[in-house]
Amino acid sequence: MKKYALTLSILLISFGFGLAQRPTERYDPEKLQAARIAFITTRLDLTPDQAEKFWPVFNQYSDTRDALLKEMSSLNDRRDGPITESEAKKRVEKRFEIQKKLLSTEEKFVTDISKAVSYNQILMLNGLTRDFTRQLYQRQRKEN
Repeated sequence: MKKYALTLSILLISFGFGLAQRPTERYDPEKLQAARIAFITTRLDLTPDQAEKFWPVFNQYSDTRDALLKEMSSLNDRRDGPITESEAKKRVEKRFEIQKKLLSTEEKFVTDISKAVSYNQILMLNGLTRDFTRQLYQRQRKEN
């Protein structure tokens, strides 16, 4: 009986230390950003000169795109309950406006970024952000 109590105590203490060592924050935003920069820079094979021109334009585009996507996502919010048909129509029309802004933002981005990188690199960029996210998910699964 003492052996079982001792074994159980050791397991519980080990489990407690394991939980205590887990970080309270799931990720460090600075490390995540640095990893994203390294991943994209490496995959696109950017020269230092290209990277210096690329990243400010890309970051501005990403921020604008993220804000527009967040705004579009908020149109689906129904926390206040059902909405009227006219309100639904307004939201659908607003969604089309945001999609047009997204398209014009991407067109401007491609025009601006083509001064720094080739069109082949621009095409590769489309999949790289998804690849980076996919790689993060795979790492997280392995850690858990």
